[in-house]
Amino acid sequence: MATKLFYGPHEDQWGDLYLPDPGGAAPRGTVVVVHGGYWRDKYSAELGTAAAEDLVGHGFAVWNLEYRRAGSDGAPGAGGWPTTFEDVAAGIDHLATVAGPSGLDLHRVALLGHSAGGHLAVWAAGRHLLPPDAPGAGPAVLPAGVVSQAGVLDLAAAERLELGEHAARNLMGGASAERAEPFALADPARALPIGTPVHAVHSRTDDTVPFAMSADYVAAARAAGDPAELHEVGGDHFAVIEPDKEAYRTCRRLLERLLP
Repeated sequence: MATKLFYGPHEDQWGDLYLPDPGGAAPRGTVVVVHGGYWRDKYSAELGTAAAEDLVGHGFAVWNLEYRRAGSDGAPGAGGWPTTFEDVAAGIDHLATVAGPSGLDLHRVALLGHSAGGHLAVWAAGRHLLPPDAPGAGPAVLPAGVVSQAGVLDLAAAERLELGEHAARNLMGGASAERAEPFALADPARALPIGTPVHAVHSRTDDTVPFAMSADYVAAARAAGDPAELHEVGGDHFAVIEPDKEAYRTCRRLLERLLP
């Protein structure tokens, strides 16, 4: 059973904390689940529930994170730049507050993000390199690695391809030509190298986020010296978050590699 904890005053600043059986062994590590949905507020942390329940059953503590998202269907949202990024950073760092009472080891934390959540998870793994005044700078929790599930790992490409009906512009509050600095700070593809392992899991038949997003990111990351790996799986865009699919089980095995 999960415990809902708030990391800020807004109604969307919360996460569900799942802990393994308290009578058993200590958690093998903590997985922060960052859900997708093209950063729009019509999608919520419910997208991460199935993975969270599966992972806690395999001995992980899980922090299924909600955050303020950009608007949907023409209506304004509470998130977007920089709020969404500040929330993801604050939500991950909140583990430092709950670690002691919950028995969590802050040196054994991995991030798992799907689609737009993959973008946010990989961005968060590079927070230690952000300028001091940038949103999300100065992390209190440094992840051991990231598993990106069909992640939107190149924000400039997402804008160019008009993915999710201009989802990148919706997130950032405008086009990159007008908001060059925020786009640069928000784009994982512009942050290399980050020095953190990134496992990009993606299907060539994904018709929501192109396979090239992961393939190109991993190629650039490896060229920059990062320990990034590409893992090709089958299925559609959502197979990587469905515990009964082999694509998802690949993600779980990679988390077990990151948190052995």
